[in-house]
Amino acid sequence: LTVLIILCASLSQHRRFNYRPKTDPYCQARYTFCPTGSAIPVMKEEDIIEVYRLQAPVWEFKYGDLLGHLKIMHDAVGFKSSLMGKNYTMEWYELFQLGNCTFPHLRPGMDAPFWCNQGAACFYEGIDDAHWKENGTLVLVTTISGTMFNEMAKWVKYDNETGIYYETWTVQASPDKKSTVWFDSYECSKFILRTYQKLADLGAVFKKIQTNYTSIILFSGEPIYLGNETSIFGPLGNQTLAAAIRDFYYPFKPHRTVGEFFVDLLKIIDRVILNHQFYLFYNLEYWFLPMKFPYLKIVYEEVPLPIGSKTSFGV
Repeated sequence: LTVLIILCASLSQHRRFNYRPKTDPYCQARYTFCPTGSAIPVMKEEDIIEVYRLQAPVWEFKYGDLLGHLKIMHDAVGFKSSLMGKNYTMEWYELFQLGNCTFPHLRPGMDAPFWCNQGAACFYEGIDDAHWKENGTLVLVTTISGTMFNEMAKWVKYDNETGIYYETWTVQASPDKKSTVWFDSYECSKFILRTYQKLADLGAVFKKIQTNYTSIILFSGEPIYLGNETSIFGPLGNQTLAAAIRDFYYPFKPHRTVGEFFVDLLKIIDRVILNHQFYLFYNLEYWFLPMKFPYLKIVYEEVPLPIGSKTSFGV
């Protein structure tokens, strides 16, 4: 196999697509995606809209603050219209839950791993104050005009139609803050950061408050490009590499018993930590990560609110 080592500057950019493909019926969600979703309304230009930072532990509705103790947080943004007297929530998350976005299915009769890894924006009326306040954050970050909101809504449509695949992992060379980022994640917090930046570009002035976000980081030497589904798993693909990738993902399957879980956990530790191996699927391509200490880390670090670059649309 001839492998290409790509310069780090070209790795971390998440790919944009021309359209969002239909989801496969095989992909099923335990919890329905965006069950109360609605279209983003058109606001009156003179409206004054408060923008709120929303953050709560992942799966807080099921586990309470359990994952909050590990600083595994979910992010959203809230809007309050002064003219309409209505509140709205907007967030971006997995169509088929986190596990399906992080690891593939190995389906009988299919050579290639099968991914259910789309993510999308969800907009709905109301802000669940108790959900965000009890174990998380609900705080005003800026105020915008109706005109700015409507421009943001156009951008959300573009962003949602072209940035379609969820990516759990950030991959970087070391824990150092100035370390090379090989691949950047593409998940809920990144959507909120993009939304804040768009509002700043439209003229929003953000309050000076600290804002932290969760990242799940893998540590790796320079990644090695392996190919896409066709070049690896197709009729003329590399069968040895194809088998190695399938074998790597097998222990990450859902488990029926505790014993089965611990057996596969030992296999994962052997591959990732003892043998320094990880296969990453990113932008519809496979990469080999030569893993290195400390291998994996969950961080909750500050990302400052943005500074605008354009004249305000009249708040």
